[in-house]
Amino acid sequence: MSDTTQFQYCQKLVVIDPATNSVLLARRKGEADYDGVYSLIGGEMETTDGSILDAIRREKEEEIGKAATLLIAEDLSYNVLFKKKDGNSMILPHFYAEYEGGGIELNEEYSDYAWVPVDQLDAFEPKIDTIPAAVRWATEIGEMVKRSRGLTKL
Repeated sequence: MSDTTQFQYCQKLVVIDPATNSVLLARRKGEADYDGVYSLIGGEMETTDGSILDAIRREKEEEIGKAATLLIAEDLSYNVLFKKKDGNSMILPHFYAEYEGGGIELNEEYSDYAWVPVDQLDAFEPKIDTIPAAVRWATEIGEMVKRSRGLTKL
């Protein structure tokens, strides 16, 4: 009998550039479930991460580099359950992140990236189908969080 309690925790960042009202999407490369498809950045929490914020920071630096500066609402998330093709389950908490500036330097997991205007997101393809709902949530939460100044620098 297989263990039905095992799952992966894979945090995602909904990175919004407030100057252009655009969301950062990166094209996956060499991935079983979404090769060639645009996704949000982020990845699996590892047992060596000291906290969820440490995991988010590590993934951000691995995937888009240290030069890009983000502010994140670390205490709020939009959660999605995802079943992988291999049968494993993933919990995908999505966090609002605001782009402050700095260069984007993709790692080998991605082939390119795009800043997609939020009002053009529905027509943009190919993308993971849960992205529009996560971005709508993030834009609503972002306004609330900015008013309360509840953002942490990454």
